[in-house]
Amino acid sequence: MSLIEPFSLAFLLSFVVIKFSAPYASKVGLVDLPNARKVHDGAVPLIGGIGIFFSVLLASSVFIEYSRVLNLYLISAALILFIGVLDDRYDLSVRLRMIAQVITASILIFGAESYLTSLGSIFYFFEFKLGYLGILVTVIAVIGSINAFNMVDGIDGLAGMLSIVTFAALAFLFYQVGNPWFVLPILFIAAITAYLCFNLRWPFSSIQKVFMGDAGSMLIGLTVVWLLVTGTESVNQAFSPVIALYLIAIPLMDMAAIMYRRVKKGHSPFKPDRDHLHHIFERAGYSRKQTLARITLLSAILATIGVLGELLAVPEVMMFIGFLVIFVAYNWALAHVWQILTWIRRNG
Repeated sequence: MSLIEPFSLAFLLSFVVIKFSAPYASKVGLVDLPNARKVHDGAVPLIGGIGIFFSVLLASSVFIEYSRVLNLYLISAALILFIGVLDDRYDLSVRLRMIAQVITASILIFGAESYLTSLGSIFYFFEFKLGYLGILVTVIAVIGSINAFNMVDGIDGLAGMLSIVTFAALAFLFYQVGNPWFVLPILFIAAITAYLCFNLRWPFSSIQKVFMGDAGSMLIGLTVVWLLVTGTESVNQAFSPVIALYLIAIPLMDMAAIMYRRVKKGHSPFKPDRDHLHHIFERAGYSRKQTLARITLLSAILATIGVLGELLAVPEVMMFIGFLVIFVAYNWALAHVWQILTWIRRNG
């Protein structure tokens, strides 16, 4: 199958849906208003996620062979999109969002009968089999992925660009083993690219700005974890479980670090603040475009390390240790960011 046709159709559908639904967003209250944490001009439509979902839904009916598992994925995606739209409109409680995320995880686990049964040979001497504990681990993974991409959606283009990096790596890994699921991440790359035309207002500066909203970031997080679990299954396995850490490294590490700092301060781990990686870049003097470029590049480097580790059959224990080293270094750098920046400026 040529990748041009599915990419083109998903891009066109996403662009059209967003273009023609944006004017109606304010009528139903689906707009983002500036406040102390959100700095932008005027009311911005929160319909990017809706455009992404419907373009993938329609394009998948053309380019992906119908199956029970695909149908269950689309049902779970529609559910998480619906909850995201409600959250964008009414600002739902954390409890309601968590319940919805557990339900979507249950569709993956008990409907598609797909969950993590092993963490691979990350301890070298033996395979870390999970058995039924894998059900709980998968639920945690679903909640983690959804919230990781939701939390990282803090500046224009960031969630979109980081998800494109992840979907590109997933598409490649699925394709190189002949797994037909490679089409789904291609459709998402196309749909998100169309969304970014509006979100970044490029290449058309006159185009109306839109955000993907919680509906979009939660949809992306769900799809990513669904593909990660599918890709690590023993049947037609596309990659080992440890590689998944590299494919979502930045959203995962940022979420883990920020939640740890919040709990350490005695705050709720879900309480919003301005201590994310992109906020630190901005306070260090980088523009939003410079911040977007640097974080995306870092994400692409880490995803590339993961892909190469899989292709070169690097032992899983080495990949796991490598990720732990990166994560520790990441947390240390955030804890000492101002000392590091001062040193750079003094010696630059």
